[in-house]
Amino acid sequence: MAKLDAQTVVTEQAFDYEVDRFADLQILRYQVPGFERLPLKRKLLLYHLSEAALAGRDILFDQHGFYNLLLRRLLEAIYIYYIGDRQSASFRALETYLKRVWFASGIHHHYAEDKFVPEFSAEYLKSCVMSLDPKQIPLHDRMSAGELLDLIVPILFDSKVMPKRTDQSGDRDHVQHSSVNFYGSGLSETEVNRFYEQLKTADDETPVSFGLNSRLVKENGSLKEIVWKTDGMYSAAIVRIVEELKEAESYADDEDQKNVIAQLASFYQSGDLDAFDQYSISWVKDTASKDDFVNGFIETYSDPLGRKGSWESTVYYVDEEATKRTRLIASEAQWFEDHSPVDPSFRKSQVKGISARAITMVMLGGDCYPATPIGINLPNSEWIRRDYGSKSVTIENITEAYDKASAGNGFMEEFIGSDKERDLLKRYGYITDNLHTDLHECLGHGSGQLLPGVQQDALGAYGSTLEEARADLFGLYYLADFKMLQLGLLPDAEAYKAGYYKYMMNGLLTQLVRIEKGKDLEEAHMRNRQLIARWVYEKGLKDEVVVIVRKEGKSFVVINDYEALRRLFGALLGEVQRIKSEGDYEAGKNLVEKYGTIVDKALRDEMAERYESLHLAPYKGFVNPRMELKKNAKDEIVDVTLDYTEGYTEQMLRYSRDYSFLPTINS
Repeated sequence: MAKLDAQTVVTEQAFDYEVDRFADLQILRYQVPGFERLPLKRKLLLYHLSEAALAGRDILFDQHGFYNLLLRRLLEAIYIYYIGDRQSASFRALETYLKRVWFASGIHHHYAEDKFVPEFSAEYLKSCVMSLDPKQIPLHDRMSAGELLDLIVPILFDSKVMPKRTDQSGDRDHVQHSSVNFYGSGLSETEVNRFYEQLKTADDETPVSFGLNSRLVKENGSLKEIVWKTDGMYSAAIVRIVEELKEAESYADDEDQKNVIAQLASFYQSGDLDAFDQYSISWVKDTASKDDFVNGFIETYSDPLGRKGSWESTVYYVDEEATKRTRLIASEAQWFEDHSPVDPSFRKSQVKGISARAITMVMLGGDCYPATPIGINLPNSEWIRRDYGSKSVTIENITEAYDKASAGNGFMEEFIGSDKERDLLKRYGYITDNLHTDLHECLGHGSGQLLPGVQQDALGAYGSTLEEARADLFGLYYLADFKMLQLGLLPDAEAYKAGYYKYMMNGLLTQLVRIEKGKDLEEAHMRNRQLIARWVYEKGLKDEVVVIVRKEGKSFVVINDYEALRRLFGALLGEVQRIKSEGDYEAGKNLVEKYGTIVDKALRDEMAERYESLHLAPYKGFVNPRMELKKNAKDEIVDVTLDYTEGYTEQMLRYSRDYSFLPTINS
């Protein structure tokens, strides 16, 4: 990595990756190498795209829960204006709770989905609220402080009120048991599914993603969508997003990118999902631009039915050197597809439009902030993937920040059972992590095909887990292929074993630390990892392909036969692809429920105890660099700079001050 110059405040040697720690979270910084050397036009493009990435922040809070903006703003008011004892245990607990709300964009854990349990009392909250000037309290013009407390105290303190953000457990009504704000009160899962099934046309080969950008409500006994657009729901925030997109247009890399930005702005104004598909096609086809972004209602993980898109944004530019690796993989996409261990009828005869790049992240927003993916593959529409391909990115500066921040934290010594395996991960762990991400995003998500007549949403609530499993398995299977050596992507034939060991250790053991005591798995990515690890563990148990051994009272993963493990990965990939290609809901459900859901409680407790002994945080997230316009004496913009000194609390309060465009209650 090149050194950063003086105007970026810090040097690489002095860069402090850790910003804050609280609860089960560690907050990190990431560097943006090379930004200072970009031409001013590109910096201004990235600046306005970044402003658009921050303008939608309130949308995600509201999507995650009807009262989230109210609760965030009330807690912020207490934090800013409270004049009592700010060193007391209760105030510190309230501060930690607020930090968790910021991180999760709401009152439910960002991964586990359960509602946070306050470590301060309802009486303490009441005393804080009553001590404020009434004008400092949200909704003071609509209700008294007492009435407000009557409303919010049960939401925060009653475990039976809004207990889970997204509930996908068991055979229950997932709409009525989830707290997300995608559906109005009184709606049932059956009603929602019936509404959207009636919109489909059986022979439509290019269907829109029905329901992606709307809230579904019942009015006078009839169901209707309230669309998220400039003159609809979330209008104030979307108007600001569009304003920044229009500013960015004038700085676009080329005419193709200018058209992409204009089409996205047009979609936001109309809310028309056909327009979103046309924008998505143009975005996929624009592979020349050095700077790029994601902005919109994209991933559907937070919707218990997998329909509604959470608002997210990322802004980035191409890492030319690292992209040589991803372009090489993408150039061989047809070979990988042709040699995939799945039934030939489920493979694509012609792989189209695979665009793969390694990128440098500049700004994270919405559902990608503070917790962020390390790779992205879009669009999600199956027919656009089929006809036009997809764009994939691996986020180099984020993975590097994770790697640098974890150096010397004691994890390897505690959780890896032998020096041989520790050495394996030290030598090859970083490169195999990135390569698996490349294979997952660049090829895994873009591989395979649905059989004629199979709907994209045929797997329902299990679709997200199975799709992530499919992409992970594709990456795992090919990570060990001789093709990796032939292409020069791995240094030797032993390297892939680091990726296999780390994946199995995480899927069987270490990710369990993220689960609250007594709970089972519900988040799609965690279910996916355990599904894979537990399935191959069980299928290889007779031959002891992978075992869990006990040494000095501690559990460790041991892989005895890496080649057999690869064959098992291939067999499971074949089954998961069959399930998706055929739309086999029952088989998909059985696979997820049997292998991906139930937590080994003893192993979970052991992992938690061992993590605690090392003072490690199970989850990590990031603060963004602060972008600043520099002007000369004539008030002309002469530069855009990055400041890495802003703390977590300072950034969150600034964002709440500068990017709060929505009303406290959106109805």
